[in-house]
Amino acid sequence: MPKIPYTKLSPLLLAAACATQPYVPPSAPEAPAHAQERRERASRPTYNLTGYPAAVREGYIDGCESAKRSEFARKDAARFSADAQYSMGWNDGFGICGVK
Repeated sequence: MPKIPYTKLSPLLLAAACATQPYVPPSAPEAPAHAQERRERASRPTYNLTGYPAAVREGYIDGCESAKRSEFARKDAARFSADAQYSMGWNDGFGICGVK
């Protein structure tokens, strides 16, 4: 096997490392009105979430759209760490919609 000079190997390793980075949805703060509008434009959940608290439904939509890597993807990092219902919904949405 031919030896590859170290100077040529570094860019290859860097490129390979960048290509394997996991997808991270946007997490910057968002105005509540903008969040509501974004979720209304996203596709409807395939599961009936009637009866669940609003935080679970909102988290589910954000997580599902993040799993699909859609333009409506979002993970409200502050809310995710502070609101157990939102984080449960986000994790469920991400897990269910990410399974193929």
